[in-house]
Amino acid sequence: MLKKEIRKDQVDDGRKRDKRRALETNPIAQNFRHSSEAAIPRVLKKILSILGPGVITGAADDDPSGIATYSQTGAQFGYGQLWTALFMLPFMVGVQEACARIGAVTGKGIAAIVREHYSKPILYVVVLLVLIANTINIGADIGAMASAAELLFPLPFVVFSLVFTALMLLLEVLLSYKVYARILKWLVLSLLAYPITIFIVTQPWGTILRATFLPHIELNFQFLFIIIGVFGTTITPYMLFGRPQKKQRRSENRTC
Repeated sequence: MLKKEIRKDQVDDGRKRDKRRALETNPIAQNFRHSSEAAIPRVLKKILSILGPGVITGAADDDPSGIATYSQTGAQFGYGQLWTALFMLPFMVGVQEACARIGAVTGKGIAAIVREHYSKPILYVVVLLVLIANTINIGADIGAMASAAELLFPLPFVVFSLVFTALMLLLEVLLSYKVYARILKWLVLSLLAYPITIFIVTQPWGTILRATFLPHIELNFQFLFIIIGVFGTTITPYMLFGRPQKKQRRSENRTC
């Protein structure tokens, strides 16, 4: 019995070796193996190539001024305004979807569409309002970055503000759109700090779930003032104009 089992194992091992040799010498099997191994990198590369205007615009909406606003909200009201994240989600999805479709279908930005369908005074008013809003928003972003940097390095607020302003201007002037967009894509990885923080910091999940699904409203100036800031910094004008513009620039780069 023992000899029969040993002989059977030897036969099985021989068959396995024969199959392995056949696969190694068979060009069809080798091509299938190489193609299956290369399929995953190709799929991953395709996904990364698709990620572009939407990812950058979505990440840009989580700007320094927005982070500062959310931090002030949490400092003043705790989890009391957490329900606004769930409440604003359909608005954000709808706005970004509409803007992306405008850019994809027409190949033009919002300003060009307004110019084609409305009078010049309306166009000038719209562009002026966006210019004012974006200027204030950029100032708030630079100020928020400078304030955050002050917590790490003992330098004046003005110095940090000038450094960040000069750095952004140099990057936008010296780098091409394609290179700059690639840098912004990699910077999106910084948003992984949010889910990582969830696992590092102990959270009262019961309170969080209750504050997320049960709205809490206070009829006082401080509460209403900060909630308007939350809405304003979440659905911003540059998001409306920037998404179709990025879509347009990306289409132009693909056709070049």
